[in-house]
Amino acid sequence: MSDGFCVSLFGWLSGLIIFALLNTAPAFAADGSALAAKALPGTAITMQNWRQYIQYMPDGMVALFEGSYAWKMPPDVRMEIGPTAIHPLPKGYIAATEQYGAQTSVIELPDGGLTVAGYQGGTPFPSPAEPHLGWKLLANFWYRYMPHLVVNGPENLGKFCTLDSYSNVSCVKGLWVARQLSFNTDPGIPATIEGGAGKYYTTWFMVQEPEQQKYSTTLTIGYTDLTKPEDVYNFAPSMRRTQRLSTAARCAAMGSDTTPDDARFGFDGNIPEFDANLLSERQILAMMDVGQAGANLPQNYDMPLGWPKPSWGKWEVRDVDVLDIRKIPSMASGYCYGKRIMYVDRQFYGALWEDLYDSHMQLWKIVLLQPIVINVPRIGPQNSSGAQYSHYWDIQNHHATFSGPNDGHGYSVLINDDVPKMWEDIERYTTPAGLGDVMR
Repeated sequence: MSDGFCVSLFGWLSGLIIFALLNTAPAFAADGSALAAKALPGTAITMQNWRQYIQYMPDGMVALFEGSYAWKMPPDVRMEIGPTAIHPLPKGYIAATEQYGAQTSVIELPDGGLTVAGYQGGTPFPSPAEPHLGWKLLANFWYRYMPHLVVNGPENLGKFCTLDSYSNVSCVKGLWVARQLSFNTDPGIPATIEGGAGKYYTTWFMVQEPEQQKYSTTLTIGYTDLTKPEDVYNFAPSMRRTQRLSTAARCAAMGSDTTPDDARFGFDGNIPEFDANLLSERQILAMMDVGQAGANLPQNYDMPLGWPKPSWGKWEVRDVDVLDIRKIPSMASGYCYGKRIMYVDRQFYGALWEDLYDSHMQLWKIVLLQPIVINVPRIGPQNSSGAQYSHYWDIQNHHATFSGPNDGHGYSVLINDDVPKMWEDIERYTTPAGLGDVMR
């Protein structure tokens, strides 16, 4: 056999192998994110067959199906699976990633924490690698795309409802205004909003119902300097004054099963105070394109758990990074959570699920997060739209908290160009002084 024939045969076999690999490997979206390797469209997961799909379930979801705790899947649970939908990130956000990604770096702090330097917008670490891989992924979550202005209300208010072991429901409804003041990438919007220098984001929430809590307002301010703790101010209508809350009170319950560190769509802790390690790259079930979700608890939820009904929409298989997030040793004493296991979508960096453990490393809360797909003006459909359903099940105290848009699907949430000018008032909705205007 000639050398030339051997070379030709080797080349032919190599080409055949490459062809086979290309046709069996997972597909990729235009921005490089991996799609689900095994899509399950048309499948319905029930109590009878759920173990066949356990590889697509976070640990907390498995516990709910197993019935290990008082909170458990209802007997009629049905999760209908549709195709995985990839909505490309905004062009401006991608352009900022390409322009600034290479200049962002990690800085090690004296207390053992980490922070970033050189960040200007987009994904800070588009190709994260060691050292500090897990923390870089956490930073990508922190700086994920969000619209620069989101208003939930005033006609359809956001809601927070609690559910106890006796199926008693208590709800609070209110007006929510969220701003991103720095690192903006939306078309026609300056990177830093005038009057917002030094601030990364603010959230403003005013209670409208029940009547006895009306006008109670909270303002949260996050800063561009990650080492500066988030500030929280509260306006108490009964006293007609504003007070600044302690920056150390990160474990205080907010009238529900969540803490301040659970806010901002899954995690709002000051990230220099946390370690993050990548546990695995997985595929899990998620529901985001919520079309017919009812806003009313309990009638529009699958009870007694409060699980999304099939009418809410289809589930899909998403690629996620599973992060183990813990307080750095120098700040761990007295902190409520021993670890936060967070499942972060690898395409748009939002959190889809969390398993929260107490200081003794016992499972405490199971969390389903549903970022709602909404069409952002001049950009198109986005998962990180500023609208979300959140489900928190406290399995140790048999209590639960649910939140989301009051109209049932998030379409009434006003975003960017759709927000009336009155809500753009920087002084009123992003500063402590503006809280003095709440009852005027």
